[in-house]
Amino acid sequence: MKPFNTHLYMATILFICLIVIPSCSDTCDTQKTAEGEAVTEQPDIAQFDEEIIPTRDEQALFPRINEPFKGDLTQIRERKLMRVLVSYSKTNFFFAGGKPQGFEYELLYEYEKYLNKSPMNIQQQIKMVFLPVPFDQLLVALQDGRGDVAAAGLTITPEREKYVTFTNPYIPDVREVVVVNSKVKDINTISDLSGRMVYVRRASSYVTHLKALSEQFVQQKRSPLKVVESDSYLVTEDILELVNAGVVSITVADQHIAELWSEVLSDIVVRQDLQVNAGGRIAWAVRKENPELLTHLNCFIKEHSKGSLLGNILFKRYYQNAKWVKNPITEQERKKLNNLISLFNKYANRYEFDWLAIAAQAYQESELDHNKRNPNGAIGIMQVLPSTASDKSLNISDIHLLENNIHAGVKYLHFLRDRYFSSSEIEPASRVNLSWAAYNAGPAKINKLRRIAKQRGFDPNKWFFNVEKIAAEVIGRETVTYVANINKYYVAYRLYYEKNLQREKSIKSLSATPKGSAVD
Repeated sequence: MKPFNTHLYMATILFICLIVIPSCSDTCDTQKTAEGEAVTEQPDIAQFDEEIIPTRDEQALFPRINEPFKGDLTQIRERKLMRVLVSYSKTNFFFAGGKPQGFEYELLYEYEKYLNKSPMNIQQQIKMVFLPVPFDQLLVALQDGRGDVAAAGLTITPEREKYVTFTNPYIPDVREVVVVNSKVKDINTISDLSGRMVYVRRASSYVTHLKALSEQFVQQKRSPLKVVESDSYLVTEDILELVNAGVVSITVADQHIAELWSEVLSDIVVRQDLQVNAGGRIAWAVRKENPELLTHLNCFIKEHSKGSLLGNILFKRYYQNAKWVKNPITEQERKKLNNLISLFNKYANRYEFDWLAIAAQAYQESELDHNKRNPNGAIGIMQVLPSTASDKSLNISDIHLLENNIHAGVKYLHFLRDRYFSSSEIEPASRVNLSWAAYNAGPAKINKLRRIAKQRGFDPNKWFFNVEKIAAEVIGRETVTYVANINKYYVAYRLYYEKNLQREKSIKSLSATPKGSAVD
């Protein structure tokens, strides 16, 4: 478990009751096609927006949230504030239309009403604040007093119980099952996972249970599992999308989550017969020194269960029409990419980017189709506006030509990074993510969101889990999805090329083996 970054997450907050969400028509820098699909606009490069000043209520509220606090329920009632640590998940906690949604949110909303069910005036009521943090840092944040409850679909494990206390489970008898791409036909028993790569969410209970299974294989003289933990920004649902797309062949997920997603992800196969763990219990977590809060939560849980809240109605309401990630490394797509590698390399090197990141952005923009035209005027593989390319800051003509289009797109991304996100306080990866967001929504918009993020306790120098959250609430899903998809495509490219690099090394190693020597 990584140490909790207090500077980054100390003030991470999302006060639902006080946030004023402007309409997208007033705030979004993107345009809409006739079909309603959001398209990228590249506004005036030098544009800036006015400062946004937090309200008096916000100014008074935030210090109380930011202060480390470890009090029990009595003290929480005195503070009239409960902080719930959550982690973004496309089933449990997410934003739709600028509003928080998901099973955990719905259940916690009911718990807030339960907290306030006794007769009281509005000034006495406890307000609930949701603090999104990375999944692998939830329990550290809870121990440090940065939240009062951790609620993120947490499975009770002996390792976690060393640090926190869990409530009674609100989802009992959870089975963790193998999920494969439909083309995987050679896994018939759990033993067939021996020697295979399984890609799962970082710091999840899946990792613990897979490693235990791998140890069993070793004791049985079988090859161990190759357990690969995802990057911290990928959640289980993201990984299911990658399996559906064929980017990853095998993963593990809670059966109730996997079965819901299999309704819309047609190329995943939920292997109910292949269990990595059975009898799991999902619960909320509190600090060991908060027995009063634990008892109150347990009373609530006794009267509520997951039930229909995570049924088909909620799932279809928010995800039936979602646009799922496509696979950028099918044979046909690889041919597209291979034909473009030299140009991506040329301009990525010139402007100091990872060429795979540029390739991932190009795939998001056009699916590597240089013939793509957008009603807003953006053209080509990088979907650049001619007016942007001809601006004196770029000065690139005839972007109908493939090389000029790639050059213009990369140079514009470079301009955004160096003009708006060059501060030494911003880590290199975050500079690229913020630049991608600006490429999609405009630099003035992203700088405005960063100012809001800083005022509301988020880190303005981080996209994921920080400025991203403000973007989701203010301008909706389009820019958030844009940056997330590019990162997904980058993962796909990286996994593909790393695998081939390992293959090439193995071939060279075998080629170097002296004749007559045995090769296992």
